[in-house]
Amino acid sequence: MAQIAARPDTAIDPIALRRAFGTFVTGVTVITTLDEDGTPRGMTANSFTSVSLDPPLLLVCVGKSASSFPAFTAAPAFAVNLLHEGQVDVSATFASKSPDKFQSVNHDRVHTGSPILTDSLTWFDCTVHTRVDAGDHVILVGQVQAFGTSPSAPLGFCRGRYASVKDPLPAGWLASHGMIIGYLIEAEDNLLLRSDGKGGWVLPTARRRKADSRLMIDDGDALSLVSEDTFLYSVFDVADSDPGYLIYRARLAADAAGSALPAGLQFFPIDALPYDLIPTHELRSMLRRYVRERQEKRFGIYMDTGDGGRVAMIDGQARAWMPVAQD
Repeated sequence: MAQIAARPDTAIDPIALRRAFGTFVTGVTVITTLDEDGTPRGMTANSFTSVSLDPPLLLVCVGKSASSFPAFTAAPAFAVNLLHEGQVDVSATFASKSPDKFQSVNHDRVHTGSPILTDSLTWFDCTVHTRVDAGDHVILVGQVQAFGTSPSAPLGFCRGRYASVKDPLPAGWLASHGMIIGYLIEAEDNLLLRSDGKGGWVLPTARRRKADSRLMIDDGDALSLVSEDTFLYSVFDVADSDPGYLIYRARLAADAAGSALPAGLQFFPIDALPYDLIPTHELRSMLRRYVRERQEKRFGIYMDTGDGGRVAMIDGQARAWMPVAQD
């Protein structure tokens, strides 16, 4: 066994030390955040560790020489996206100095607003718990606010090269631990959409599965809804990625219809939705079905299955549940 040790009067060779550190097999992550003006920032990192279950903590180390370092030291939140074996190109992109890193990957916001790479192996959406200065890095400890995972094989890294991991999924593993909650919010004959920051449009999303009269959307703003007009509409996955989607129908409250919308939100006429700017096939298909069922005044609840899904149709208008008469 080769040994390299420093004498008391000799400094550690950083190149040899780096190679020694590199013999520890790790996964590969992309850590993401938003800078002060809301621009997504991200970088590849493999210094990731789980820390605690109660409270739920993890840590990543951010090099002070990284171009994204100022954003990670100032932002109140960040996300860690673990890559799967088919994302070597994503790792390379976020390890580069490209100004358009997010243009080639699907990403969304779930809880904190930090970009979540929706096709990744596993993601953790975190608020900053602690920052610790550590030499040429800062240790960023995050408290997990939301997470999701998938049954894909992880992308490994060892001795400066990517490595394969065989049979990563034990029997009985549960692939899904969370859902993205989307809302079809109407006002008169218009539907509310949210800018995805890349020229496309998606649904507003929220943390809560069922809204009351006020819906707190993921951007931190609130919308006033007619609570009794909120119904489950669709449940589906997107290209085997985790998390899946829960979609609710809802209606904007009359007293909020004339108010200014939060930044990034816009109403579109129901009969003129920008389908060519909707980023995923699943979302486009769901919106077309919604428009068709709205015209017919006959809505369904769609549940995704391996053979194409199931739709349970609901006839007539929703009405109050009638309690059983008491003797």
